[in-house]
Amino acid sequence: MYDYLIVGSGLYGAVCAHELNKRGKKVLVIDKRPNIAGNVYTRKVEGINVHVYGAHIFHTSDREVWDYVNSFAEFNNFVNCPVARYRDECYNLPFNMNTFTKLWPDVFTPEEAAARIAAEIGESFKENPANLEEQAINLVGKTIYNKLVKGYTEKQWGRDCRELPAFIIRRLPVRYTFDNNYFNDRYQGIPVGGYTKMVENMLSGIEVRLNCDYLKERAQLKDIAKKIIYTGAIDEYFDFCFGPLEYRSVRFENALLDKPNFQGNAAVNYTDRETPWTRIIEHKWFEFGKDEEGNDLPKTVISREYSSEWKPGDEPYYPVNDKKNGELYERYRSLASGEENVIFGGRLGQYRYYDMDDVIRAALDMLKTIE
Repeated sequence: MYDYLIVGSGLYGAVCAHELNKRGKKVLVIDKRPNIAGNVYTRKVEGINVHVYGAHIFHTSDREVWDYVNSFAEFNNFVNCPVARYRDECYNLPFNMNTFTKLWPDVFTPEEAAARIAAEIGESFKENPANLEEQAINLVGKTIYNKLVKGYTEKQWGRDCRELPAFIIRRLPVRYTFDNNYFNDRYQGIPVGGYTKMVENMLSGIEVRLNCDYLKERAQLKDIAKKIIYTGAIDEYFDFCFGPLEYRSVRFENALLDKPNFQGNAAVNYTDRETPWTRIIEHKWFEFGKDEEGNDLPKTVISREYSSEWKPGDEPYYPVNDKKNGELYERYRSLASGEENVIFGGRLGQYRYYDMDDVIRAALDMLKTIE
């Protein structure tokens, strides 16, 4: 018998498996996919580490978490500087002085940019914004909203901004510096060799079974371990007895191109409503267009991302953390608290949007509470 059965080999499951194995516990990790690493899985194509389930850029201000991941992989110094394309115009993200001087050719200083944005907000300010459009204009004015927020957001959510609640956008990042670094965190980078290699190192010496669906094989697995750490969807665990929790999903359209450079940047967001995809990822630029030996890569791989409504059977990506789903999750969480010797964790098990550092921190904190 195993001490722990860990369902899912993503970051939460891998951290738990590694730490419990270090304590001398007998651990079995299972995953219904044919590969480890969950949604951070990377697959090598023509020497390029392709982020199969969407771009993942590690960033954190938590020194303990940063030191932890660096014990499993060497991280490069990639800095996320996405570009926004609005029709035939390109702008730097997040909104900063490079963005403002391009939007308004007569704006050159932070003071001028702040005054221009304040003037636009003042013209359209709503005391009690009734929807996302009004809230966004309250934050950044109409020019930035119309070119860089509206179309992208409508594609992400599949509905008009005037039909979306105001609370979805609580803030929008505005910087009065010429700084294109998307994140404010102290540490940032990509593991050299890809995330799969990092998770392999986490799971070194631990038994792993792939193509093993816990929910389909629950009867055979129920007595295999003293305790279970479950990182799958909490509503699916309970057969959707209260109905499914909602997610947004993403579809990827991938292409291997016989050219060294497609767009010159890892991420380009398409912020007009007419372009059907939300962004294009060019994976090689996460590692500066070179292989692990430092050689230039002659080909490139791109992924067009399309946001979509989720339905059971699709890959769930982003929890819809509104009031209705929050209440539904609480019902499932109450059921989960009655499950003896089962711990629910991770993005799907806790129905939370987690950045990678957050999920690692959550796993490490949870492990402090168990033997």
